[in-house]
Amino acid sequence: MATKTWQVNTLQRELSTGYVSKVIYRVNGEDGTYKFRATGEVDLPRPETLVPYSDLTEAQVLVWAKLKLDADKEGTVAAIEAAVENGVNEQKTPTTGVGKPW
Repeated sequence: MATKTWQVNTLQRELSTGYVSKVIYRVNGEDGTYKFRATGEVDLPRPETLVPYSDLTEAQVLVWAKLKLDADKEGTVAAIEAAVENGVNEQKTPTTGVGKPW
């Protein structure tokens, strides 16, 4: 089974308020020498109370991103992690190939 790690690639924000409106994330999967990465983005709603931009942590932003992904469609986080797992497994045990027989 692949180890999956969520990371924030970058954030889109309003400069005047620090409101983070979009999270661009990646999910890395690794099993030994086999690696696979999925990337995506999620729009965040404007909260009633803003956390100062300088006080944000990657862990907190990832919580918000995952909650929003699953709020938009239940099971999205699990589906992303399953796709990463499948990508690693396809490398470990390929089911397709490219090339020519000559």
